[in-house]
Amino acid sequence: MQLSPRIYHSLIRPKWFTKFYIQNHIHTHFNFSDKKVLDFGAGTGANCTLSTPDHYVGIDPDSYRIEFAKRLYNKYRFETFNGNELPADNHSFDYILIIAVLHHIPPEMIYGYVKEFKRVLKPEGKIIVIEPCLFEKSPISNWFMRSNDKGDYILKEEEYLNYFTKEKFQCQVLKKFKKCFFYNELYFSAYLD
Repeated sequence: MQLSPRIYHSLIRPKWFTKFYIQNHIHTHFNFSDKKVLDFGAGTGANCTLSTPDHYVGIDPDSYRIEFAKRLYNKYRFETFNGNELPADNHSFDYILIIAVLHHIPPEMIYGYVKEFKRVLKPEGKIIVIEPCLFEKSPISNWFMRSNDKGDYILKEEEYLNYFTKEKFQCQVLKKFKKCFFYNELYFSAYLD
């Protein structure tokens, strides 16, 4: 059962949770001041406050979540998108955020998106990714994520990184951590040399 945008935002992405598990990690490694940010899979918009309204674009295929985000964060720009082509000009973003999105997308579709990320990213730009991840020696967490997460494609670290390295991105794992006891999280960046 799909949660309504309001319930999802309140239960899954409350402000304290987003700040603790996502924004604090990102602020440790990246400065978004005067940087253009594309939030791929923005959902209800919980991560928009990492950036200023004039430097942020959030996109998602779920029009209900995007409409909710527009009401909640009305100074920020959100767009619904369909298909494989991102609604952005070539080399227009310094950062692309991908927070808990890839594990919802069939692997065969992700390679097309990675090519689009390459197209819309500025030459010195970076992709920032945080995803649930299957860790070795973590059978209980792996079982829990597979059983309870709505995403059907939770992968191992090397599988996530391969999406990007196959398109000549360099990847840097920034941190591996536990979220809420049972979720293993992989935090990494991808960039072009």
